[in-house]
Amino acid sequence: MTRDELLAILWENADTYISGAQLARRLSVSRTAVWKQIEQLRGEGYLIESVTNKGYRLSSRSDVLSAAGIERYLEHPNIRVQVRRSVSSTITVLKEQAEAGAPEGTALVAEEQTKGRGRMGRSFYSPPGTGVYLSLLLRPDTAAAEAVALTACAAVAVAESVESLSGRPAQIKWVNDVLLDGKKICGILTEASVDFESGMLHYAVVGIGINVLNPTGGFPPELQDRAGAVFGTNGGPALRCRMAAAVLDRLMGYYERLGEKTYYEGYKQRSVVLGRPILLLTPGHDPVPAQALDIDRDFALVVRLADGTIRHVNSGEVSIRPGGPDF
Repeated sequence: MTRDELLAILWENADTYISGAQLARRLSVSRTAVWKQIEQLRGEGYLIESVTNKGYRLSSRSDVLSAAGIERYLEHPNIRVQVRRSVSSTITVLKEQAEAGAPEGTALVAEEQTKGRGRMGRSFYSPPGTGVYLSLLLRPDTAAAEAVALTACAAVAVAESVESLSGRPAQIKWVNDVLLDGKKICGILTEASVDFESGMLHYAVVGIGINVLNPTGGFPPELQDRAGAVFGTNGGPALRCRMAAAVLDRLMGYYERLGEKTYYEGYKQRSVVLGRPILLLTPGHDPVPAQALDIDRDFALVVRLADGTIRHVNSGEVSIRPGGPDF
């Protein structure tokens, strides 16, 4: 018997009692072995009730990430979920699996990342118990130049999922951040393997980190002014499992119609930078003042520089200049 097999049965019967004898028969183990695994799951935070002559019942109020818990809410048939309690980075681990031949649709979800990564070599704060840190392996038949579309459709998938579960409007900060009430609640990073002769992708791994709840003890001082969480301190039944499933479903749905760019309008409408004064940030260069005018269908940011020049920016980041001059 494995822990995951027991957990899958409990999730299949969530909020319904199933006897220890039934569990033992289905898993071909003793009732004592079942009890020991139940105690282990309780120690991990699962809310499992037990009543004499009735058996065990997993409460759907449990908010511990598990493959069975996510799959209970997942609708897309071609996503295979694995969950780990702690990894260095879901992107790093899933890229290793991709190189070993893992199929498209493999998703890795973690309770914690010890070396979570963001853009420009920055770290991504990934404490246990409050976030959803996931990566999805894709094998698109597309040019490397189109990889930015994967990040864009992931941003829309996250924004829609957050809105569906929270009832609050989300915004997108070009190119890969999702905001609520002006604070970052999600970062997205896409990394890929490229055939340099053809310019086509071998595979892409889309990494997504969402602050579902405020971390215990709050965010580190350097993040307090700009980081937020979808639900603050108020959790809910299987909240993180539902968030993970919602994001994966939407992301895979958009990916399967990637070239149609059905997510373009949703991305543009949620933009928090359009019409605003910004600074273009590129590693190794001084910030460049500009005015954000548009986002083209290749997801380049169209800006006007101080001298009136119009540019389509395909890389780098932006910072919004509060009260900056229009030009």
